[in-house]
Amino acid sequence: MCVQAWLQRALWDVVPRDHRQSQRDLRRRQLITAGFVLAGAVVLGFLLRLEPGSTAFYVTSLVVAAVWFVGAFASGPLHLGRIPIGTDLSGPTKRPITAPLALGAGLAVFFVAGGLVVAQIPWLSDQVAKVISYADAGSLPLLVAITAINGIAEELFFRGALYAAITKYPILWSTLAYVIATAATGNIMLAFAAILLGLVVGLQRRASGGILAPIITHCVWSISMLVTLPYIFGTA
Repeated sequence: MCVQAWLQRALWDVVPRDHRQSQRDLRRRQLITAGFVLAGAVVLGFLLRLEPGSTAFYVTSLVVAAVWFVGAFASGPLHLGRIPIGTDLSGPTKRPITAPLALGAGLAVFFVAGGLVVAQIPWLSDQVAKVISYADAGSLPLLVAITAINGIAEELFFRGALYAAITKYPILWSTLAYVIATAATGNIMLAFAAILLGLVVGLQRRASGGILAPIITHCVWSISMLVTLPYIFGTA
């Protein structure tokens, strides 16, 4: 299968599904997700103002994840999603695993290349260095675990609960909400990363109808960034 066809299957072709919800359930989901977006933004903004590697940092990181987890499951049913095995959208389907892994790795390569450029721009480099400082100051295995937990929680909420709460242009609005929540950290580079990541996983959510593909891609990308960026910016 050529790259174009593979990308179309992973990001664009929509698998038929029946995920209908009543107007009452939709309204309930909308109210719950709106409240948890605000709560998560507040906690996230507090998180990146804590001392890197401190106990408070680790605890608050898990609190952020808990906010997204609770908001996601409180809003209503979530679905893992499926993608077609071949080009026939009405034919056999499978859980998306290989394609999200490859897309996560591809995003990581793209950001690594971008990081090499950003490293030459002092102001932007300082923004990235602020994020990297959290990786340098703490236990790497613990940070990897927390990064994975938060990646799963964010996708459960933003591409699971919030996406299902939006009736028009869900990719656009769920990505915008994700960017706004991330912007609460005050870090422009994190907000920029949220735009690109949000669009890719939003397309995966639309194509597969579920959260499995976005979760895999997000975790592969975020853990890759956690491990590689310190070397690019000379802090490892």
